[in-house]
Amino acid sequence: MIDTVMFDLDGTLLPVDTDKMIMEYFEAISNKISDYFDKYYFQKALYSASMDMINNLDPSKTNEEAFFDSFLKLVEYPKDKIMRIFTDFYENDYKNLGANVCKNEYAKACVELLVDKGYDVVLATNPIFPDIAIKERLRWAGIDCNYFSFITSYEHMHFCKPYIQYYKEIVEKLQKVPENCIMIGNDVDEDVIAGTIGFKTYLLDEFLINRTSKDISTFEHGSYKDLYEYIKRLPAI
Repeated sequence: MIDTVMFDLDGTLLPVDTDKMIMEYFEAISNKISDYFDKYYFQKALYSASMDMINNLDPSKTNEEAFFDSFLKLVEYPKDKIMRIFTDFYENDYKNLGANVCKNEYAKACVELLVDKGYDVVLATNPIFPDIAIKERLRWAGIDCNYFSFITSYEHMHFCKPYIQYYKEIVEKLQKVPENCIMIGNDVDEDVIAGTIGFKTYLLDEFLINRTSKDISTFEHGSYKDLYEYIKRLPAI
């Protein structure tokens, strides 16, 4: 019996082009930090450390630790000082990136309906950002962070999408049975992979990411409205 529904954020609950959003983020944070570093060297270091974090499979390191282990070697700058700059960016500048984001009322309605029906709702976003940034993007989406029993962020997760270890860590942390979970996302490689360990999956296709051109007809998929109708058909628990 399904009792838990997990949502991706970017391109799913938050209706954005993920690649475009990441590029805007890189530009904004590198402008913020240009008084301390060459802008283009910083961007290269940020990208390299982010990829090291995504590909880290050492379970003893959080994603945050994996990122800074790599990043600080490249920039050779004291962690406490760089953390103050990052924190100031997320507390003040980051919110400006959401100025032109349009909310999708079906996305919000899906979450609210699931909560009303008694489901445990989890935000299973790729944990490459701190909690403060993820909650800010939820605000752009117009969705209350308190609807979610658990939000994956880089402070406490040890793996990233597309690695299956990411989903295994969530079910272990929350003591869930994969067969009782649905993963909803827009990325064929990063979200539907949850099905390999027993999750049911739903592929939102309005901001579809399908880098390897898989045949999506083999997956349950549809628009925001289709997803809402799918959730309406789920029984209350």
